[in-house]
Amino acid sequence: MSGRATGSVWPSARPPAATPVLSWDLDDIAQLPSVRAEVRRFATAREAGGPVAADLRDQLVLAFDEMASNALRHGGGRVQAAVRLTGEAYLIEVSDQATAAPPAPAVGRDPSEGGLGLYLIAELATAHGWYVHDGAKHVWALLPRG
Repeated sequence: MSGRATGSVWPSARPPAATPVLSWDLDDIAQLPSVRAEVRRFATAREAGGPVAADLRDQLVLAFDEMASNALRHGGGRVQAAVRLTGEAYLIEVSDQATAAPPAPAVGRDPSEGGLGLYLIAELATAHGWYVHDGAKHVWALLPRG
């Protein structure tokens, strides 16, 4: 693994400026299948076809799902999720109410127990981080569009 997700926390940093394209208010894990489908449809319509585009689309959906499900399971309260665009990347940003709990990749845990999603996202992302603003924790990752 790269050194991007070291220790038990992601870096405290704000994401780059990006244009909003999709956003959701989430209450329940049961909403994620339809949201994943919407993310996939958006990425499919936006990008050219081919195996590279399909891989990048799958990575976007996987990273979004990991981040949103983490917020719903561990964040408490209101969860908001968004996909935005920079010149060359997708910016995924998810916010929750757990402002005192930074994103914490699993350390020393058996992989069968889960908790490795943040490492995976860090590997897929060109940049990632988190910050607190207006009473919410925001976790973000920048994924290349190809």
